[in-house]
Amino acid sequence: MSEALNAHTASPLAVAVEPFRFKTSLILQEATGLRASTLAQLSTLLREVPESCIYHHTHYFLLQHHYLTPEPSHDIAYWVSEVLGEQPLGELLAGIDTVGYADLKTLREALVTTIDDYRQRTPTAGLRFVSEGSEFFFLKSIRIIMPTPYVATTLKEFARALEHVSIRSLYFHIFDARLRLGRPANDFSVWLGEQLGLKELAQRVVTPDPYAYTLEALRSTLLSMLQHELKTADEAHADPR
Repeated sequence: MSEALNAHTASPLAVAVEPFRFKTSLILQEATGLRASTLAQLSTLLREVPESCIYHHTHYFLLQHHYLTPEPSHDIAYWVSEVLGEQPLGELLAGIDTVGYADLKTLREALVTTIDDYRQRTPTAGLRFVSEGSEFFFLKSIRIIMPTPYVATTLKEFARALEHVSIRSLYFHIFDARLRLGRPANDFSVWLGEQLGLKELAQRVVTPDPYAYTLEALRSTLLSMLQHELKTADEAHADPR
């Protein structure tokens, strides 16, 4: 971005050169036929399943339970703790910040390493198994990305659209974005920083904690930030002293 563009856009009242186009995703579930009844089987299959399975049992699981506070961590931690009965390992797995990873490969490695380290330290863990019907069934998510009617070129338009977009759109632009961008950022923070030049605001919205809020509460928090920025800008514009 040029210095001239930076100077022009560095204002809550600026108009972006590139508008923000809100998108959403439709997620279809597909069974893989793979299942695990022991920790050893779980570890082996986690190494082999496609990344769409890792996404399904971590990111999609979080999206499904967005209305709970605090939000549960992920499908794998729940099964290990509540079904297999390995609560200490379940807590370790729950402590992995799944949406903090910029790619599914390193998230997969973190899950597998945590399980294998626990198995080495706890020989009795290999003796536990679940009965038929209680296995961990691997599913995968097929994501279809779709446009929404909402487009914004100013901060005010962006805030207005954010009030109306779906929860799936919110999740797509905040948490799925890290996997697409390959860095700890999200679509909102990138656009606010690069198109409007609002670097401080962009930094404040770059790392929301999905485990501390429901997605609706997160929406409200983001809107409060945007509205405060707009109010401050309006007051400064009305009284330029």
